[in-house]
Amino acid sequence: MQDMTGKNITSGGLRERKKRATRAALAEAAVRLASEQGADNVTVEAISAAAGVSVRTFFNYFDSRDDAFVVIDADVGIRVRQALLDAPEALTPLEALREALAVELSEAERQHELWSLHAEVLRTSPHLLVRSLGAHMADEAGLAEVIAQRLAAGGATGDDAGVPPDDGHGSEPRPALDLYPRLLAAVAGTAVRVSVQHWCERQDELAFADVFREVFALLAAGLPAPAR
Repeated sequence: MQDMTGKNITSGGLRERKKRATRAALAEAAVRLASEQGADNVTVEAISAAAGVSVRTFFNYFDSRDDAFVVIDADVGIRVRQALLDAPEALTPLEALREALAVELSEAERQHELWSLHAEVLRTSPHLLVRSLGAHMADEAGLAEVIAQRLAAGGATGDDAGVPPDDGHGSEPRPALDLYPRLLAAVAGTAVRVSVQHWCERQDELAFADVFREVFALLAAGLPAPAR
């Protein structure tokens, strides 16, 4: 969920929406071609042609061919972090994060095929998997930082949500990435992964939204042992 190229496209008007659509089309084309031919056999020219754009346009969005395989939607992390900051103060950090993620995952069922293909491409291409893991780790760190910001803004107390004192030079103190923000960011990523995996195994029985909500309900309850 992190843009490896640094060429993030934030939300905005029609022009920005068109840019996001073009980037999404390129990423989807890359994944589908890689699932058919193997990532090493897919060229920038083939990806661009499949997405209906020029090679020059491809490099407006990606610095290299491999970047197109790493994430499907590079703006998800940006949107989740902003939604978390904008969430009502009455929500706990876990609740705010749950709602922010729920919006992004609302089309999980429609995107299931593409997600599955993407996962398979990464499994069969170790170097891409490493890049993807690096992107997710960077995204997790960014999320932890925003969680810390939200805690600080809400007047949170305690070591877990601590903010370093003013350094005496007039600079604004930055939220520390202490235990709670780091843990919540990591748990959220795991919760999404487990939700997707569990739903994929039981698609005929369960709606993804129900699985996702149940996962977060269990977290909020402190993961009590199931009744026998």
